[in-house]
Amino acid sequence: MKKKGVVTMFGVSLLMAGGAALIAMSWMQGQNQERDSLAEAGQVVVAALQIPFGTTVQASDLKTLRLPPDSVPPGSFNDIENVVGRVSNQVIYAGEILHEGRVAEHLGGSALAALLDPGKRAMSVRVDDVVGVAGFLLPGNRVDVVSTRSDGNRNSVESKTVLQNLKVLAVDQIASQERDGPVIVRAVTLEVDPTQAETLVKATQEGKVQLTLRNPLDHEEKPDLLVAQRELLNVEPRREISAPPPRAAPVAPASRQVMVIRGTESSTVSVRN
Repeated sequence: MKKKGVVTMFGVSLLMAGGAALIAMSWMQGQNQERDSLAEAGQVVVAALQIPFGTTVQASDLKTLRLPPDSVPPGSFNDIENVVGRVSNQVIYAGEILHEGRVAEHLGGSALAALLDPGKRAMSVRVDDVVGVAGFLLPGNRVDVVSTRSDGNRNSVESKTVLQNLKVLAVDQIASQERDGPVIVRAVTLEVDPTQAETLVKATQEGKVQLTLRNPLDHEEKPDLLVAQRELLNVEPRREISAPPPRAAPVAPASRQVMVIRGTESSTVSVRN
């Protein structure tokens, strides 16, 4: 009996040792797989804190984060040095992955120039507490421009919306959206194309302009906007030149057949009308 108990204890010990070895081997394989996945993971640059609109990004604003290769979004940055010096064209929140479409490359000059889309210009308009929507305008808002002018008669005033859905780049000399409340400003800088700039200049010279704040989800525009701009700039719409009507082919005059009888002989002669 004593020998049988020793054998049983030895067998149990072997089983326990084998189980422990299997558990240790499984744990080591898991650690190796985790290290391999970390080695293969992609690195992305994220915001360490909130970056306001129109701000030049600094290294202290950023940090890196490792993600699985399949989770790295296209267009993201993998090196902080590639982002430093760029300008944020939107508010970037803490923990957000930096994307090429959220920061514009700054090639020199003011940071405002980096926020302009290709083909666009920055133009400032003098405003007061009424024109500036009582100080509720912020960089990044969208506005319409209403032109008001008089024809010389005090009782006759004409108002038209001449520009729509313009982006506000800056308010006074501030391009950041950080503000505690409404502030009365003296100038608003808008993003326009060259034709819109001409329209805006003429509207401010011939009368007064009023800015109207748009809902950011409202993208609808009046179909007769181009007509209003042409009327303000005195530009005639392009007319298509129609081809002249085809000339009718000349019609040969009709002829008659006349029978001529001479004695016993007869003949037919064609006579034109």
